[in-house]
Amino acid sequence: MTLVQMQARPAGATPVHRTVADTMDAAGPQVCDDMSVEVALSVMAAARTGRLVVCDQDGLRTGLVTQTELAAVCDSSAYTDRVRLRDILGDHGAFTSPVTTAAEAEHAMHCLRLGALPVVEEQGSALGILALSR
Repeated sequence: MTLVQMQARPAGATPVHRTVADTMDAAGPQVCDDMSVEVALSVMAAARTGRLVVCDQDGLRTGLVTQTELAAVCDSSAYTDRVRLRDILGDHGAFTSPVTTAAEAEHAMHCLRLGALPVVEEQGSALGILALSR
């Protein structure tokens, strides 16, 4: 697995000193944690993405949900149309800073078995997503 690189690099750039800010994707759709699971799945389909950054009422990142996770919730016998994203977030506390080196973030993602990691500024707002490609 390697980090997804979304920006062109100069020929002389050294990958050793790249930061997360150099390699992250745009945050993409950010949704409020009071959104229903069904609406979140619709947002994902419309945006053609497999994940959403979930924020609270103040716009601060509270988690990341994937299409696979939401589909599993819908298939659950306990599912109702009243289930909100905040109800299913669980322990999605992993995130990284834009100044973390790309190598450190990649190592952490491998250790935590994460395919994507939100990139968050000091105040807690989502800036982007760091994703591993296969």
